[in-house]
Amino acid sequence: MLASHARSFFTAGPPKAPMTDLFARLHRHPLSRPFARALGLPDPVELLRADGGYDAQPFAGKRIVLIAGHAGYASAAIATAIEAGGGRHQPLLDGADGKANIVVLDATGCRTPADLQLLYDAFHPLARRIATNGRVLIVATPPAAADTALAAASAWGIEGFARSLGKELGRKGITVNLAQAAQDAVERLAGPVRFFCGPQTTYVSGQVVHVTAQVPAPAALPASQVLAGKVALVTGSARGIGMATAERLAQEGATVVCLDVAAASQQLHETCRRIGATALVMDIAAPETPAALLRELREKFGGVDIVVHNAGITRDRTLANMPERDWQLVLDINLAAIAAIDEALLGAQVLRDFGRIVCLSSISGIAGNVGQANYATSKAALIGYVAARAPELARRGIAINAVAPGFIETPMTEAMPFATREIGRRLNALKQGGRPRDAAELIAFLATPGAYGITGQTIRVCGQGLIGA
Repeated sequence: MLASHARSFFTAGPPKAPMTDLFARLHRHPLSRPFARALGLPDPVELLRADGGYDAQPFAGKRIVLIAGHAGYASAAIATAIEAGGGRHQPLLDGADGKANIVVLDATGCRTPADLQLLYDAFHPLARRIATNGRVLIVATPPAAADTALAAASAWGIEGFARSLGKELGRKGITVNLAQAAQDAVERLAGPVRFFCGPQTTYVSGQVVHVTAQVPAPAALPASQVLAGKVALVTGSARGIGMATAERLAQEGATVVCLDVAAASQQLHETCRRIGATALVMDIAAPETPAALLRELREKFGGVDIVVHNAGITRDRTLANMPERDWQLVLDINLAAIAAIDEALLGAQVLRDFGRIVCLSSISGIAGNVGQANYATSKAALIGYVAARAPELARRGIAINAVAPGFIETPMTEAMPFATREIGRRLNALKQGGRPRDAAELIAFLATPGAYGITGQTIRVCGQGLIGA
């Protein structure tokens, strides 16, 4: 990790950045604070964010509560992950001072309605005793691995509980996530435990992650500088989420190749100079791009290990008013171009074994949106694309996933009408918008060797947004 640049987890405030949230500014200013409170304006908590790479011991000095449910099979693996991260689990005794920074519950033993009492018994006394910006992770059996109808029903019940708990605790900046891991995949929990119990999961909450044994384990699972020696391609990386992702991958030691169109060339080169990356000016939808990109990556870098498909466009209109060219352009860039690039890189094995592919989907692809029939079609298609490709790529040790951002603060959202922007910000459990860095954190995690238990999935980075929940 870039340890000297990391913030102390659960103690320091978030990295300095312009405060774009008007309500937050009003609550923070001594002159406007009384009026904001009198008007009952939302007062979003300042979210914890890391500004460096992964710490080899992210749990050192944290109060961690590990609850081992009866007959659960994941507790030992969870405890090992916590201890490897420099932490130790301890009970939070009745009447004891202090609050928990991290709570992990092993609910893999829940097989009947009576077993679900564990959820109440675990969190009823803890709900008020989790620190601001705390982390909650529940580990459970996947419904598909259940051997009885009641066991499957119990697994589904845990999912409903986790999502509800996240919405109850989100106002304090607490994230709640669920990892469903079958018995043959529990050793793969180390990476998810580090991510979902760490500061990088700032805007990822209410998510269900399936940890499976599909992808073979990589030769090494480093705890810091986890992408050293890897080559990463990030498309659409001149600005926004793409730029934040390129920066985040570089922090973990990757050699980064940033690609964007000619119109963004100046910003692209400025980004690359700042983070030490290589700039490629290309249009991903051009017919010649897959072959040209293949040559560039093979001749200059010997191949590529990580591909982040971030580039995409919108052409918003209701379907009745949408010209055919706008429909086709969005599908060509957001879907067909991605498939063509993957075919070229995979067919020539320029994407190396044990590589990672991450596609940027969207909440629109999950919930749909008025005036975005073309965009929602393309982003929903990517969800199906990663799910379908995962089994075939797993044989080569390659994991492929999608990330679906919600309301992320960008120049585009700043240009929204005030009322629309404020509503968008509040429609999530954290009551505020995310930042490009928040999406980049999830993308970076999915690009790491430690995420080898996760493939074929779409994970939202939306603060547990209510739209499409």
